[in-house]
Amino acid sequence: MDFSKLFFFFFAVFMALSCVDAAPEPRWKPFKKLERVGQHIRDGIIKAGPAVQVVGQAATIAKG
Repeated sequence: MDFSKLFFFFFAVFMALSCVDAAPEPRWKPFKKLERVGQHIRDGIIKAGPAVQVVGQAATIAKG
């Protein structure tokens, strides 16, 4: 096969793929939900910080 025909074929395929519109966004967005779960976990850890410190201090006091 001649190089110019091969080049034309790949160019035509590239142009066909670049002209196609993207599919619409799905209603269910798993990465957004996953990000939200991560934020809830982070917030829970931040809120639990003082309670963990109190428990640690109580354990230290109990050991004597």
